[in-house]
Amino acid sequence: MDFLPEKLEAYIEAHTRNEGPVLKELDRETYKKVLSPRMLSGHLQGQVLRMLSMMIKPETILEIGTFTGYSAICLADGLTPTGELHTIDINEELKPMVTAYFEKAGLEERIKHTVGDALEIIPKMDLAFDLVFIDADKENYSNYFDLVINKVRQGGYIIADNVLWSGKVIEPNPDDDTKAIMAFNDKVQADARVENVLIPVRDGLMVMRKV
Repeated sequence: MDFLPEKLEAYIEAHTRNEGPVLKELDRETYKKVLSPRMLSGHLQGQVLRMLSMMIKPETILEIGTFTGYSAICLADGLTPTGELHTIDINEELKPMVTAYFEKAGLEERIKHTVGDALEIIPKMDLAFDLVFIDADKENYSNYFDLVINKVRQGGYIIADNVLWSGKVIEPNPDDDTKAIMAFNDKVQADARVENVLIPVRDGLMVMRKV
């Protein structure tokens, strides 16, 4: 679902910081070779994520859902000089492509890419995070939130993608994924441990600050 007219979206992207040659190449290769390429953050959302990361200046980032690595590259721009980004994805087939683009971006030493089930990996991580980005299977959004909330430093941030789910969150008779997103949004809204704002960028970003 497109939330903005095509011409208006083009105008917005024309007045947004250029994504650069590595991300442009990654975008093209993802659309050429990978199933469901719309899962890629893309130019506008990628630059929004980058800007948020630059503002937060995180020492440690956790990303749940790597896909082809576009959002990780964007988020990594905001890391402190000694910072690290840890990204987890279940899809082993994409690892060579992801690794290649992290190297092209000069981030192979700063991004730690783990292939596996995030529900099993996160509890074993003895780290505190300044920023968490959730962009994986929608049915587990609430579970991911529960796993990371106590690992996020006070004043740290959690950002969740696809919280509008192509507008299905306001339609009758939601499917299972939509129900999971709606339950997650309601959960966040009711949780006193965070303050939140739902930003209608692309498919919706829920930005949460741990208080």
